[in-house]
Amino acid sequence: MTRTDPDTLARAQLQERLGSGARYDAPSAPAADLLLARRGTAYFARQLNSFTDAQLDGPSAFAGQTRRHVVAGVAFHARWLARLVAAARLGLEVETIVEPELMLEDIELAATLPAHALRYLFRHSEVHLSVEWRDLPDEGWLRTVRSLDGRSVRVDATPLMRAREIWEAARTLNGSWRSSDIPAAISGPPKPGVTSQ
Repeated sequence: MTRTDPDTLARAQLQERLGSGARYDAPSAPAADLLLARRGTAYFARQLNSFTDAQLDGPSAFAGQTRRHVVAGVAFHARWLARLVAAARLGLEVETIVEPELMLEDIELAATLPAHALRYLFRHSEVHLSVEWRDLPDEGWLRTVRSLDGRSVRVDATPLMRAREIWEAARTLNGSWRSSDIPAAISGPPKPGVTSQ
C-alpha cells in the first residue's frame, strides 16, 4: 500500500482523531474476517439481550441444550481463542493457561450460573478476545499455535473461526434471527487453519 491509498489515509486520520491510547488492528490483520467476527458478536449480543433471564432457561435449537448452554459455549470459545492469540503475541508455540481457574471451562457448570453472571461471562470473554486481536502485532498473525488438545491453529484463521462460531450460536439461541441476517461468507466452505495431530 502507498501513502495515498484511501484505506491508509483513513486509518491515519482515525488514529489521529482517537489519539495514541487507542488500540488498532495491525495492518496485516485479516480485516474482513475480523469484521465478520465483530458483527457476529454484536448480532449475538442483540439476540441474547432480547431474552429475559427466565427465557435463558428455554430450549435452544440444539437438542438437549438450553440457551444457557449456548451462551456458555460461546464464552468459552472466545476464551480459548484469546489464549491462542495471546500465545502468538508472546511468541509462544503452545497455548498456555496462567490462571488455574481457567481450566474449569465446563459448559454444564457454567449453564447453572445466575443469569447476570452468564451474561457477564459472555461480555468479558468477547472483550478479552477483541483486545488480544487488537494487541497482536503483524508478525503474530503469521504464527501457528498448538492448542492444549494438540491441534495446530493458524492465528490468522481465528477471526473466521470465531465468526462461524458466533453466527451459528446466534441461530442456535432459537430467537428472532432471520436467515437473511447471516452473511453469505459464514455459510461457505471453511478456510484452512486448524489441523489435528
